[in-house]
Amino acid sequence: MSRRIVVVGSVNADLRVTVERHPRPGETLLGGDGTVTPGGKGANQALAAARAGGEVTMIGAVGNDPNASAALGLLRESGADLSGIAEVDGPTGVAVVMVADSGENEIVYIPGANATVDAAAVDAHRDLLADAAVVLCQGETPADGIARAQALAGGRFVLNPAPVIALPSEVITAADPLIVNEHEGALVARMLEPDADVEALEQAPRDCVAALREAGCRAVVMTMGSAGALVSQGEGVTAIPAVRVDAVDTTGAGDAFAGSLAARLAEGETLRAACDYAARFAALTVTRSGAQASFPTVDEADGLRREDR
Repeated sequence: MSRRIVVVGSVNADLRVTVERHPRPGETLLGGDGTVTPGGKGANQALAAARAGGEVTMIGAVGNDPNASAALGLLRESGADLSGIAEVDGPTGVAVVMVADSGENEIVYIPGANATVDAAAVDAHRDLLADAAVVLCQGETPADGIARAQALAGGRFVLNPAPVIALPSEVITAADPLIVNEHEGALVARMLEPDADVEALEQAPRDCVAALREAGCRAVVMTMGSAGALVSQGEGVTAIPAVRVDAVDTTGAGDAFAGSLAARLAEGETLRAACDYAARFAALTVTRSGAQASFPTVDEADGLRREDR
């Protein structure tokens, strides 16, 4: 049986800037260090899955510019199969990430080549998707490409709609699981049920998870940062406790969670067990700076797996 994880998603070069605090509207602040590092939610999750021991192939696109090499550097070193990443005319995707001294971040995303990962591009890899144990998508590539990946997925389809974009309801409800934070969960709930009260659901995570399940979602995982996570599959909702750490930079923590979760699901773990592992994997990342650079190494991830035994 295949253990392959196919990630259909974005590849970015991240411009990371440190600030004492996030600026107010119209305010200019003096920044600290500015660095260009590999990123993109798709590439981040693919790297996390690979470092968690998964057999990973990525489908995506980069531009024919100098940022392409920087964007793929760590993913290439991980041993992931990058044969599904096309090079197209134009710029590689870019994300501008502002990280405050508190560890919280704000991100502006410029799609670039990621905008070409549409239904036609995804369809070119139909055999790969049909044979995958897990197909993992996010929200930084075109909706029709995500929908096509779901339609072609021969195994488990996992969706992390971040950012939240308009998707057919049948794509959302097919996710097993749908991975969202509190804000994303409320927005997706309104997408499925237009009368949903976004503000109320955002303030009541358990109610939001219940609303998503009632709207037809097969399984839901809601990440809540330092408050842990909620898992709903079958009856009821299970709380996953957070791992207490001193946060340095939360950039990429959600992607670390999603990618490592996918890796464990591909190995046949239960959703609850996979979430327990992903919570610990993600906790390690926030103790370090950066997105991909903060992800545990393969050896560190092996240590996490040994704790499960």
